Amino acid sequence: MEWTNKTIGDIAFVTKLAGFEHTKYIQGNCTHERKDDSFIPLFIGKTVRDGRIDKNFDWYIPKSIADQLPRSFLKRKCLVLPYVGTIGDLAVFDASYDALLGSNIAKIELNPNCGYSEEFIYYYLKSPRGQTVLLKDEQGGIQKNITMEAIRNVLLPDVDENNQKKIVSVLSALDDKIALNKKMNQKLEAMAKRLYDYWFVQYDFPDKNGRPYKTTGGPMTYNPTLKREIPEGWGVKSLFDCSDVLYGFPYATEPFDEENLDTSTKPYPVIRIRDIKDNTISAKTTETVDDKYRTKVNDLLIGMDGYFHMSFWPRNDDYVNQRITRIRQKELSVMIIYHQIAPFIKFKEDQAKGSTVGHLSDKDMKQINILVPNNPRLSEKFDSILNLITKNKQKIYRLTKLRDKLLPLLMNGQVEVE
Repeated sequence: MEWTNKTIGDIAFVTKLAGFEHTKYIQGNCTHERKDDSFIPLFIGKTVRDGRIDKNFDWYIPKSIADQLPRSFLKRKCLVLPYVGTIGDLAVFDASYDALLGSNIAKIELNPNCGYSEEFIYYYLKSPRGQTVLLKDEQGGIQKNITMEAIRNVLLPDVDENNQKKIVSVLSALDDKIALNKKMNQKLEAMAKRLYDYWFVQYDFPDKNGRPYKTTGGPMTYNPTLKREIPEGWGVKSLFDCSDVLYGFPYATEPFDEENLDTSTKPYPVIRIRDIKDNTISAKTTETVDDKYRTKVNDLLIGMDGYFHMSFWPRNDDYVNQRITRIRQKELSVMIIYHQIAPFIKFKEDQAKGSTVGHLSDKDMKQINILVPNNPRLSEKFDSILNLITKNKQKIYRLTKLRDKLLPLLMNGQVEVE
């Protein structure tokens, strides 16, 4: 691929909210709730997640305030990217609604007829070469950051608009399929939550006559362990009694760096806490450990430090690192277990927010008790939903790998699109 002598600063307006603007206009005027239509979303660094805009906005601001900040008012299509923390991530803002730049996020607003599209710049900056030039001047220790000048100085590839469209069409088609599978999983997860609430919160599952159990007077009995009434005939077991619980292996840190791997042995993937949420792999090792640390499809993984991410793992034969709890199904569906322990995990996470880093302990996990219904076939219903979710996750994984493999090849001109 040839390179132009143009930079992002030559073809676009790059800016962020100034510190004094945040103090004068944002503080005291933003709110967690959108009070009415006169309030618009306030974008912050974590608004951008994995290449998309997370529309579960934390903050809103009156549009009348945004009108006083024209540089930061998002009215036109542009790219938005965090410049503190999760640097290197970015998304295309389609301008289908108004928004305002808040803290830790910048915009790249292309000039008219500049010869580049927002989508092409997005994929270029996500490519290995784009990430290298974008982050070459990163600063900071624990919390990395980049300056507006560093963004403006990013050198651009020489790709004509016709080829830009071809490259974008291939990559966006894969991204659309990934997004579709994620949306399907959101619906399946919502279905599982409704089924869980029906059985374990409302207790209005069908009785032997097909009527809602609790509403029609189904007998309840007080359980001293849970300190509440439960349906007659149901039991309570510890998490360790109704599932196979394992803590990850304490791998050496050095082999995680691929430069230090023993090349005489094929490395295998290791799951770290950061990988749980998106089912990715960020490390490999050649260290020999017991096979019991290998995953099986639908294992429930929980991070025990920082954010206590929980996710069903979609692949066999990845290895679990220390400070991760692996919960494997015995008889009761692991999806039922997930919904029962989720409130406790969320409580522990919220409780730890005041500390530097939150931790889950073995003692915490051994406090968890599980309500076990007397309907052995109920697990089959939850398992069928979980299996569909896992199939979609496996599709997402394959599509993501294909996209990430094609991205640098297309950008480098090693693969051409007809």
